[in-house]
Amino acid sequence: MTTQSIETLYGSMPTALYQKIASTQLLICDVDGVFSDGRIYLGNQGEELKAFHTRDGFGIKAIIRNGIDVAVITGRRSQLVQKRMESLNVRYIYQGQEDKQQAFADLLAQTQLSAQQCAYIGDDVPDLAIMNQVNLAIAVADAHPLVKTKAHYVTQNRGGFGAVRECCDLLLQSRGQLADFTGASQ
Repeated sequence: MTTQSIETLYGSMPTALYQKIASTQLLICDVDGVFSDGRIYLGNQGEELKAFHTRDGFGIKAIIRNGIDVAVITGRRSQLVQKRMESLNVRYIYQGQEDKQQAFADLLAQTQLSAQQCAYIGDDVPDLAIMNQVNLAIAVADAHPLVKTKAHYVTQNRGGFGAVRECCDLLLQSRGQLADFTGASQ
């Protein structure tokens, strides 16, 4: 029995997976290790720094413009993350969430979506609870091995180096909206 596949920007994938991508209404992202490379830089004055990739930002703005909502759920709390997500027009920002499931339940109630309409991208064990509930579980290329085994899709790009953009590209391509990509880098 041969599995049918679809050719994407990132290679061939099974048709069933491509259909999961196409049905996504809400992309939920972890932050550290997904939007960033997972490292936290601390300065002598106690300031915290993280690097965010502009291509990831461009992808987020593109999917929002094309009708796919975005949320972040992160265990850490950072004004830096708040500012970055607000600059990308991310509507749902949950920080300081030791229990990510509680934030996920609140998010579903706010958006009136079901878990079957959601995708989640993560990199470490705290992400598994939500990944096990959503229709599309995504792990970044450098995710913890256990997370990769639970994912429907593992990105080619590492966290902080285009993994989020890869997801955004696939979401847009699956809807025939990839050509609608316009705007400035973010």
